[in-house]
Amino acid sequence: MLLYENALWLLLAALILDGIVGDPDWLWRRLPHPVVWIGKVISALDQALNRKDWRPQTRRVAGIVTLLILLVGSIALGFLVQEFATAIPFGEFLIVVIAAVLIAQKSLYEHVAAVRIGLLNNGLAGGQQAVAMIVGRDPNSLDEAGVSRAAIESCAENFSDGIVAPVFWFAVLGLPGLIAYKAVNTADSMIGHKNEIYTDFGWASARFDDLINLPASRLSGMFLALAAPLAGGSVRKSFSAMVRDAKQHRSPNAGWPEAAMAGALGLALAGQRTYPGYTVDDPYMNANGRRDATADDISRGLKVLVGAYGIEAALVLLLAVLFLI
Repeated sequence: MLLYENALWLLLAALILDGIVGDPDWLWRRLPHPVVWIGKVISALDQALNRKDWRPQTRRVAGIVTLLILLVGSIALGFLVQEFATAIPFGEFLIVVIAAVLIAQKSLYEHVAAVRIGLLNNGLAGGQQAVAMIVGRDPNSLDEAGVSRAAIESCAENFSDGIVAPVFWFAVLGLPGLIAYKAVNTADSMIGHKNEIYTDFGWASARFDDLINLPASRLSGMFLALAAPLAGGSVRKSFSAMVRDAKQHRSPNAGWPEAAMAGALGLALAGQRTYPGYTVDDPYMNANGRRDATADDISRGLKVLVGAYGIEAALVLLLAVLFLI
């Protein structure tokens, strides 16, 4: 059977493998994670092509060239590995392992759960230390409610770009699509910043990342909304918050899963947030919800997250079965 004929079954196996194994520390302490290698390539391109003495227009063109190099290189690598895997015995297992490594279900759950554990075991300081691992905002500016909201917001947003988007692009384009997505998403996180250094050079990567996350962000919101009853929430209220508030977010994508999660938990998320050196004052997602989030709300958010994992896997299974008919 050719790869494209059973890609969805391989994807389902990758989801199961990642859900069980995740990203074991003992392995990645000894071997560089593939995303680390992607980051090294991006850093090298940044050093070579992002010259401070160039005009803004030239730096923007250099950023476009950087994006094209990443796309061509990652797609070519994915295609070569995929072709190699189809030519060797049990090669499809290699596809499953690579896909599992580039999907972050268990890792996301553990990082968000660590914030809850930090709050419960070590109070505000423990929560601040744990949440600093998953958000870019200034942890010292957060009280317990702020730490809890930050963890829940990260849970929702990273469900989209760390899980649903990789799954979507693997389902559409196989391993080349998955690796290309991770390359662009990593580039956005490294050079897609609106500051003096990267406003022009990172423009292409940031805009392209917005584009390729459009379908996954909407799907993520839908999965989270459908899982709302697992946390005592309402599917209707979650969908209503998502449809009403998502487009108010400064990001064209992050608002969809964040608003869905806010509606599912009855919380107000987003709003004013402080980062090192600056503060953003965004509208709240589900503004009528509670703002005094707690560690218990993180637990409820994790229940919604696990339910969304299950809904996504069930959809992949359904599509795989339909392709057999």
